[in-house]
Amino acid sequence: MAESERSPDSSEEALPVTQNFKIPKKEINMVPDMGKWKRSQAYADYIGFILTLNEGVKGKKLTCDYKVSESIDKLMALLNTLDQWIDETPPMDQPSRFGNKAFRTWYAKLDQEAESLVAAVVPKHLEAAVPEVAVYLKESVGNSTRIDYGTGHEAAFAAFLCCLCKIGVLRSEDQMAIVFKVFNRYLEIMRKLQKTYRMEPAGSQGVWGLDDFQFLPFIWGSSQLIEHPNLEPRHFVDEKAVNENHKDYMFLECILFITQMKTGPFAEHSNQLWNISAVPSWSKVNQGLIRMYKAECLEKFPVIQHFKFGSLLPIQPVSS
Repeated sequence: MAESERSPDSSEEALPVTQNFKIPKKEINMVPDMGKWKRSQAYADYIGFILTLNEGVKGKKLTCDYKVSESIDKLMALLNTLDQWIDETPPMDQPSRFGNKAFRTWYAKLDQEAESLVAAVVPKHLEAAVPEVAVYLKESVGNSTRIDYGTGHEAAFAAFLCCLCKIGVLRSEDQMAIVFKVFNRYLEIMRKLQKTYRMEPAGSQGVWGLDDFQFLPFIWGSSQLIEHPNLEPRHFVDEKAVNENHKDYMFLECILFITQMKTGPFAEHSNQLWNISAVPSWSKVNQGLIRMYKAECLEKFPVIQHFKFGSLLPIQPVSS
């Protein structure tokens, strides 16, 4: 099997018991460093993880039946804690419209508690991995200085889940629950953070970007819709179709959120998505979004400069 097509847990057998975990750090400091990233084991494992999950949710509804393991339940409890902290940290009364400073209070709590939250998910014999894995959780919720959030933070959450797969906490039978339960819950919390603290979109391309905040749910969400008997890409700009189906499909849930947050004609505020609605099939949409994700997120220095590398997602080149 090619490197990029491994199942999420296939590396767990390869993980030595003597694994030397380390705190992930920045390695991409200048534009020329991007070559190191694209050749790295981290890139191969990350994109392999995204594509494996893309395959795992193909043609499936959010509401379908799937296995929910104990690890998934523990991750849901972790996310519910983050949600509860938002309720306990109301926005401050301040003059500026964007970037409510109460987010920094909320983030400080996560910064302090991240390792104990992750320790509750990871079995005792893997506790040495906790400090490494917790870094990705902290990176996944936005920047506390700028009070912004974007696809780089989203990538950190996917990396967090990928690391949990690499140490064997999550397994290949968890694939659907990773996307439909854990990632979907993460999205709900990120939307709540964005609304509560008026977070700025990080590195947004405005009308020329796919979305101000997310990318992965459009990839996995389009995969869900492949070979749908009725819903075609042209239907996602139809309010009725979105309202009737958003609980089943991640892609439509994203569209609903955009229309709630933005005013004016869809073609104007979300031009790229509007263009995608003209693509004839969901499989073509899915393939196009994967290409776009690589080009617009994974190969863009402003996004990847913040990515951190450790023992689980190493900067070292793929070993041939």
